[in-house]
Amino acid sequence: MFGGFKSNRELVRHLIDRGVLKSENIIEAFLKVDRADFVRKGFIDSAYGDFPLPIGEGQTISQPYTVAFMLELLKPEEDNLILDVGCGSCWTTALLATIAKKGKVIGVEIVEELVEFCKNNLKKYNFDNVEIYHADKIPPNNGKFDRILVSAAAKELPEELVNAMKDEAIMVIPIQSSIFKVEKRGSRLLMEEHYGFAFVELK
Repeated sequence: MFGGFKSNRELVRHLIDRGVLKSENIIEAFLKVDRADFVRKGFIDSAYGDFPLPIGEGQTISQPYTVAFMLELLKPEEDNLILDVGCGSCWTTALLATIAKKGKVIGVEIVEELVEFCKNNLKKYNFDNVEIYHADKIPPNNGKFDRILVSAAAKELPEELVNAMKDEAIMVIPIQSSIFKVEKRGSRLLMEEHYGFAFVELK
């Protein structure tokens, strides 16, 4: 288990040195959004460890390595409309909102107790491009998405999320113990599998 870093900057340097954090806009977001702002008070001393931490209700804030890996697959851009499914503590939401500064991020979280935790964490920043919903389905009237990030493991590829993708959209989603990058090309889906990850179950 990697960890023991004293600052967010040290954690980011670690992720760069491991070769998982590569893109300039994602590195910039990791530097601007401090993971310590999204962990429970009892885990502040471990905020910069490269491992998941509990946030309550059986949920976790994901391992930084895994988040960096997923965002690099997602390739978010500054004008994207992004759906963040299972936003939890809203750390990934904040990272995505920092990148999509000319777009918008819609976060959905099924665990009602985490929605206020998530919203309170976001208040530490001045985002005007984020909406958070307590929902077990895609929020209505938001059209289709350029990017979809899912932070809990599905048993199979959810048709509802595929239908929410624009043409040429990218979705990154754990399915069982793999992370999939899904690209929509007209009526075709291009899928790329990366093995060996563990997530809480998508409800």
